[in-house]
Formats: sequence, structure tokens, C-alpha cells
Amino acid sequence: MVIAKARAVDGPDKPFRAAEIQRRDLDVHDVLIEIKYAGICHSDIHTAHGEWGEVKYPLVPGHEIAGIVTDVGEKVTKYKVGDRVGVGCMVDSCGECENCRRGEEQYCLKGNVPTYAGVDKYGEPTQGGYSTHIVVIEDFVLRIPDTIELDAAAPLLCAGITTYSPLNHWKAGPGKKVAVVGLGGLGHMAVKIAHAMGAEVTVLSQSLRKKEDGLAFGAAHYYATSEPDTFEKLAGTFDLIINTVSAKIDISAYLSLLTLDGTMVNVGAPAEPLEVNVFSLIGHRRSFAGSMIGGIRETQEMLDFCGQHNIVPKIEVISADQIDEAYERVLASDVKYRFVIDTSTI
Repeated sequence: MVIAKARAVDGPDKPFRAAEIQRRDLDVHDVLIEIKYAGICHSDIHTAHGEWGEVKYPLVPGHEIAGIVTDVGEKVTKYKVGDRVGVGCMVDSCGECENCRRGEEQYCLKGNVPTYAGVDKYGEPTQGGYSTHIVVIEDFVLRIPDTIELDAAAPLLCAGITTYSPLNHWKAGPGKKVAVVGLGGLGHMAVKIAHAMGAEVTVLSQSLRKKEDGLAFGAAHYYATSEPDTFEKLAGTFDLIINTVSAKIDISAYLSLLTLDGTMVNVGAPAEPLEVNVFSLIGHRRSFAGSMIGGIRETQEMLDFCGQHNIVPKIEVISADQIDEAYERVLASDVKYRFVIDTSTI
């Protein structure tokens, strides 16, 4: 059994503290990973603050994990010591239901096992990547391409796949006009990936403050939603809208920007409900959908795609002592564009 150093939180209003957690002994198909970097996702903040329901504390968040394999179970065939690997938002699923058999483990009918704030098949609570080590069954470990540095790879395991999956599913590509709502950790990845897929990308942000960045990431257009004529000017424009914002917005207003048969996909997950005027949908046969990460096969596909197209997030590497400050800055939209913890500082 490995004793891992970690950073844990003891309640919704508590600061992070140094902690030690036990990682299980390797089962025959398990992989022990020395975590090198862990990204900070807005989901970590929602969960740590208890905004998505009851949480069992102490909690070690983190589901954007990049590291090195240091040991493997006796029947592991996919990885060996020294491999560069990642772990995303889930660490297991039933493997037997229809969705799992289709490679859509994120939609496991029995519920996948989240990387943290869940319960594993041994009945133990799962703890995440704000730690030095983790043990994961090999089927939920991803291979990181050699062309991607480990610190930059970490956010791909959530921000990357969360945006790649809907872009892939709704077939963003040449001839498609894609809008990305919000240019944060998720949004800037959506812009880069959609651009690499060949789509014409537009950023819809509250202001033009990040316009230069958005265009550099691959957007062809950038509009401020706070300007009164934006929604009138862009009405009926887009085939696909990816909403990355984790706050309540006027969904019906954004639906008006879709073409006939256009789709708006929510990947941001605000704690409060969103309202939709049905007439915003039925007038042009529009769709309002949701998407949650991707399966393991698709996540590996995303990593390989990013490796081939030199797509990496823009990151700010921080020490473990800066986690609380980083949370505050994320909530204030004061990050360009993803915080990544150097776990050697834990």
C-alpha cells in the first residue's frame, strides 16, 4: 500500500491542507502512477464547495492527471514502468451495460466511478489528483503522446475531452460554423479543437477583453454578448454552439443564433437550473443538448488528435500552496486559461 501526500479540503468553506491518503495495493490489472501534474477544473471547485450535492469530506479533488507509471499489476498488458500516462474524470465502470460496451463509459447505466468523490468497487471513497500517487485499473489509464509535455497534457483529460466529444459527435468540420460561448479553460480548448477540425469558429464572450487571445487560438470571429446588437446581427448563423459557461445565461437568446437544425450543447454545468423557451426550439427545429466528457476510447483519440495537431492548453503552473488562491482566481475569471498544480510541491 502506498501512502500518498495530498492536499485535502475538510468542508465547503474550509481551506486546503496538507494530508496523507492511502492508495490501495495493486490488483492484477492495476497501474500505480506517480502524479507529476494535476489540473484545476471548475468541477473541482463546485464539488469542494458542496454545490453539486452532499460531499464526504475530507476530499482530495483533481481529475486532470498526468504522470509516470511506477508499478503495474501482474496481468497488466497495456502499460509498463516509465510510460507517460494520464487519468481523467472516471476510474472505473461496470463494463457490462450497453453504454459501456459501446465505449461510452461516461454514461454507464450503473454509474461510472468518478476519480474523486465516488466509491470504488472495493467500497472505498475515491480521492483525486491533488496528490503524489494514484492507483487505477489499466482500462481507465490513457497514454500521453510524446509530443505533449506532461504539464500541458493534464487539462486535456477533462477540458480537452469535454469539448472534443461534442465537437466530434456533432461533426464539427469544414463547412460548419461553430460558436463557443465563453473563453475560459473549456472555451479556449473548444476553439483550438474546432479550428483544427476545420470549422469556422466564433467566440461569444461577455466582452472583447480576450479577443486577441481568441483569434490567436483559431477563432475567425469574436463578439461581445454584452453589446446589444450582437444577437440581432448573428441570428440564425451557427450550425453548432458549445456553451462552456458554468453560470446561468439566457439560453433562449443563444438558441436564436442557430440555423435550421442547429444544435446548442451545454458542457458547462451551473449549479442552478437553466430556463428554455420552447418557441426558441420549435421555430427552426433546433436542439438543446448536453454532453459529459467522453469514453476512454474517445479520450485516447482526443489525446492523439491533439498530439498530431500540436494542440495544448494555455496553462499557469502553480504550487500546492496556491490552490485556494487559484480557486478564487477561477471564480473571478482571472486565469489564462488553466491552472496546473506541480505535485512535486505537495
